[in-house]
Amino acid sequence: MPTNKETNSFNSFEPYQAEANEEYMSDPQKDHFRAILRAWKNELMGEVDRTVSHMKDEAANFPDPADRATQEEEFSLELRTRDRERKLIKKIDKTLELIENDDYGYCDTCGIEIGIRRLEARPTATQCIDCKTIDEIKEKTQRL
Repeated sequence: MPTNKETNSFNSFEPYQAEANEEYMSDPQKDHFRAILRAWKNELMGEVDRTVSHMKDEAANFPDPADRATQEEEFSLELRTRDRERKLIKKIDKTLELIENDDYGYCDTCGIEIGIRRLEARPTATQCIDCKTIDEIKEKTQRL
């Protein structure tokens, strides 16, 4: 589930309003999702740059071991967050590639349309809500 920081860019877009009888994943729809994904990626890349600057600026050799440990823990947490975002950037790039190959918007499992509203909520979705729900139920029962 994306954090608020991760969703800010694509939540600022207006919901897509399809024209009457508009074909699913028409060029305007693809352009809409391309813009959302690029904005999201740019925001994440900005976070990476801010982290690098922050770590350079804030890196200090504290004489107090507790202060040093606190700083190391903060840096560790920040790096874990950036690692998750790095993986998300890869997922965004893969999704942009799906758009270019006209494979975006259809469920990987059953092949039906994922739906505009679901894609706006989760632009990198690769499954329809029904298949995703089934996968999550299977995953949950496997953990038990």
